[in-house]
Amino acid sequence: MRRSGMLLPIASLPSPYGIGAFSKEAYEFIDLLRDTGQKLWQILPLGPTSYGDSPYQSFSTFAGNPYFIDLNVLIGKGWLTKEECDACDWGDHPSYIDYGKIYESRFPLLRKAFERSKILSDGNFLTFCVENNHWLDDYALYMAVKNKFGGKSWIEWDEEVRLREPAALKRYQDELREDIIFYQYLQFEFFEQWKNVKNYAHEKGIQIVGDIPIYVAFDSADTWANPELFQLDENNLPVAVAGCPPDGFSATGQLWGNPLYRWDYHKRMHYGWWMRRIAHCFKLFDIVRIDHFRGFDEYYSIPYGDETAQNGHWEKGPGMDLFHTMKEELGERNIIAEDLGFLTETVYKLLRDSGYPGMKVLQFAFDTSENSDYLTYKYDRNCVVYTGTHDNDTTVGWYEHMTNWDRDVALRYMNSFHTPKEEQHWDLISLAMRSVADTCIIPVQDYLGLGSEARINTPSTLGDNWKWRMSKNAFSDELKGRIWHMTKLYGRL
Repeated sequence: MRRSGMLLPIASLPSPYGIGAFSKEAYEFIDLLRDTGQKLWQILPLGPTSYGDSPYQSFSTFAGNPYFIDLNVLIGKGWLTKEECDACDWGDHPSYIDYGKIYESRFPLLRKAFERSKILSDGNFLTFCVENNHWLDDYALYMAVKNKFGGKSWIEWDEEVRLREPAALKRYQDELREDIIFYQYLQFEFFEQWKNVKNYAHEKGIQIVGDIPIYVAFDSADTWANPELFQLDENNLPVAVAGCPPDGFSATGQLWGNPLYRWDYHKRMHYGWWMRRIAHCFKLFDIVRIDHFRGFDEYYSIPYGDETAQNGHWEKGPGMDLFHTMKEELGERNIIAEDLGFLTETVYKLLRDSGYPGMKVLQFAFDTSENSDYLTYKYDRNCVVYTGTHDNDTTVGWYEHMTNWDRDVALRYMNSFHTPKEEQHWDLISLAMRSVADTCIIPVQDYLGLGSEARINTPSTLGDNWKWRMSKNAFSDELKGRIWHMTKLYGRL
């Protein structure tokens, strides 16, 4: 089935109060997808972000980001007033998120809403807490204790609670009861609001493509509550951490710093934690993109304490054993394998054996070799084609920064020498849409013809990532019509 969609993170929606949220703008974007003939909305991970604001470094792989809670819903319930929300400083640039100001403003408001909610009298809240206790209890306690210790990583907490001694856990549960309920309340509100957005998408014929990072953050409830799952020493410090070797993105590689899995232990436990994690993802999303799929074949292990990824080495992952277990436990699921980067024959075999569609990124197709695997004539139908992803520059920015030789290859491949410069991004979109790939997903910034100022993330950099936001009314009727006609022309309606 040929289909297409758009990539837009929740945070990039033009919602009020400084950051994209599950607000009316989310519903309006779903309407836009329907009106332009799209079938898919791809987003980034929804977890609560930690320092650096990356959705790939979250305080929990199960929890949702409280920033995405629509404050207008809380106003409608009488738990906040519009005046309270408007009085906060949300930053002074509508196109970029000011995370510092969001943090300082959101949580005091959410705490007010919680204190006015009388949430313990809500039977739906109590049911939610019971149904999600396998992760929610640890997460809420973790966040409450973290708050008590001034936001420090759990490895810096007092030893008794860092090592989860039962008496210490009980003492903190009693002492921080109100804070624990607050963090449970935030998750209840998050999941209720997201469920409504997802249901609306289904009513409009739109499926949600979510994203599961292969790794969890070291400073997370997952690592603190389940140290046995990870390669940690007797002091619960990592033995080695995750990353990528030097490549086209970074000459020194990418040092992610996430703890690595003890795959032998997971296998003995029949991948129980992974099954719960993936099942949880499919409650949130219709299709799940598994980030860094090659890490299940082999993973890159970097000695803990190294400052770059250059001294790492490859170790064997669980391979198809994990995915066989998943199919036995959870049935057939719609998965996209993020198989980008340097791939070995064993990775290709894992992809073939799984049957999952891989990713084709057109920005990787044009180089001096003129023989890239990302050239469209090499595709089979079972793949997902993108102009670029959240880790790429926008197509307009890419054109600006590529070498003259690579640009010449691209223009020759698309026969685009006579296309006006301001229209060239449409040629790349057209190339993706008319390819044989069953699924085509285009970042919103490319349809809008935006430059590097709208880039979401530059790997291996800090400070300017995850901030871009779409402007209100960005899509004119003319633009929507153009997208619809292209979608129809290439058989993706």
